Amino acid sequence: MRVAIFDLDGTITQRDTFAPYLRGWLRRHPRPGSAGAVLAAGIRYLIRGFNRGRLKSDLLRACMSGATADVVRAWTAEFVARLGDGEFCPGALAAIARHRDAGDRLVLLSASVDLYVPEIGQRLGFSETICTGVAWRDDRLDGALTTANRRGEEKLRCIESLRGRFPGVRFAAYGNSGADLVHLRAVDEPLLVNAGARLRRSAGKSGIRAEDWRNKPAGQAVQSA
Repeated sequence: MRVAIFDLDGTITQRDTFAPYLRGWLRRHPRPGSAGAVLAAGIRYLIRGFNRGRLKSDLLRACMSGATADVVRAWTAEFVARLGDGEFCPGALAAIARHRDAGDRLVLLSASVDLYVPEIGQRLGFSETICTGVAWRDDRLDGALTTANRRGEEKLRCIESLRGRFPGVRFAAYGNSGADLVHLRAVDEPLLVNAGARLRRSAGKSGIRAEDWRNKPAGQAVQSA
């Protein structure tokens, strides 16, 4: 058995999921002043040194704070059900199936939030989901983060914790961004997917292979430029 760790946005899915989740919520639950609050969150992000976790929390509060758990669960179920096959990378689905058939433990490790990522993991047959946690207060969404933003060094910390639970097991990992190189360098079988030429060159210097999963089945390598 191996442990196979997959990033979500841009690795399994063709694009980001967090912004569409919030936009879809606002279409169904319009909130006066939300546009201004979102703009203010973006300005704070620039001023405060590009803190992605803080931005995530600010956007959740601008769009969804105070929502009840039942209403959020209903939107999550609709959002996940509406993700069509075209929104997933064919190569990712093939790799997931390959690991599942081999009896490997599938772990979805994402910086996106636990309002919907676990449901995507369940839909795709993952054994476990690790993602950014969001706070609730008296059955209403607060929007503060209950965990570190699961990105960069934090993903590496999560993998180190998994290694403690699965000693001696080989780890495979898949990611698409520069931040993902942090944990890809730490596993036995790393693969960078859907990346541009510059990032492929950087990965190649660390001996990390690259593939394009967006329109090709897994296994078709992209030459590092």
